[in-house]
Amino acid sequence: MLTIYRQYDGPLYIVPAKTFYDPAKIEQLKLETGLSTKYYAAHLPLYPVLIRLMSLIPIGNLKYLKSMIGINLLSTIGLVLFFYYLLKKFNLTKNPLMLASVLLFLPRFLVVRSAGAPESLFMLLILLSLFFFEKEKFWLAGLFGGLATMTKTPGILLFPAYMFVLFESFVIPVKTGIQSKMFNFKWLYLLLIPLGLLVVFGIYAVQYKDFFAYFHSGDNIHLVFPFSVFNFQKPWVGTAWLEEIIFYYFMYGLAIINLKDSKYRSFFYFGLVFFTATLFVEHRDISRYSLPLWPLALIAFEKFFTSKKFLIIFVILLPAIFLYAWNLLLYNVMPISDWAAFL
Repeated sequence: MLTIYRQYDGPLYIVPAKTFYDPAKIEQLKLETGLSTKYYAAHLPLYPVLIRLMSLIPIGNLKYLKSMIGINLLSTIGLVLFFYYLLKKFNLTKNPLMLASVLLFLPRFLVVRSAGAPESLFMLLILLSLFFFEKEKFWLAGLFGGLATMTKTPGILLFPAYMFVLFESFVIPVKTGIQSKMFNFKWLYLLLIPLGLLVVFGIYAVQYKDFFAYFHSGDNIHLVFPFSVFNFQKPWVGTAWLEEIIFYYFMYGLAIINLKDSKYRSFFYFGLVFFTATLFVEHRDISRYSLPLWPLALIAFEKFFTSKKFLIIFVILLPAIFLYAWNLLLYNVMPISDWAAFL
């Protein structure tokens, strides 16, 4: 379990969970990382807040490390159950159980969902927001979108995606020639999405005395220019062995094209906006940055991912997926010798 606890960036979320970004309290932890107190502004507050709340449960001696894993596991369970529900509710596949099961075994996601990380929570909140947007329950779409934005900053991409949908339905005439619906004041609930980010920045303004602390947290803003990941000289790339990223781009790009004619317009537009942003990421770990596109790819290629042909090769490669995960878990560890700050 020490190997699991040491996975990047899990323990770094415990720091704001214990200190709520108070620089004085961060310094009192006497961390070995050598990182500035403002560095933790890159780790948004919703996941740390949930870690802290779970650590207060008086049963099972959970504390922070177990809570860090526990929140991720609960979020993963919630994610796969809700994805199954969404597939059935929108009748997106004839085999929702198979598709929901495949969701769990993208190799990079298998690692991320097994350690301290906010990705499962982030993906769950995104799917909840998309679902309620399609159900025209805009206040819930805005609420969950705002919470997604308080988990990871790319959650803000839900907002332009929804604006594209509304533009399409409100400004552009539908193919029948009938004008689109009138302005709906309930759409204003979608402003909760950027409001979530403003709340985060407000917390930083109080704690760090710097409203834009997120942007001053260090080398954490990785959006540069299209395909900037293919530069081995950059510190967050560091290698020229990047060919698998091309295949991620192919899979997700083709998924967006397949969703182009979907009646669930938010799926297409969110996928398009998120995929476009991913092309600008200058970081080796594109597979992790692009994880919110994975459920959309499953929906887009549901016939392939539920076919017998896929099942055969999936079973054959399952040991390789676990060996990949095991190998990465042993490699991707923080150098922690003193655990006092994380207990």
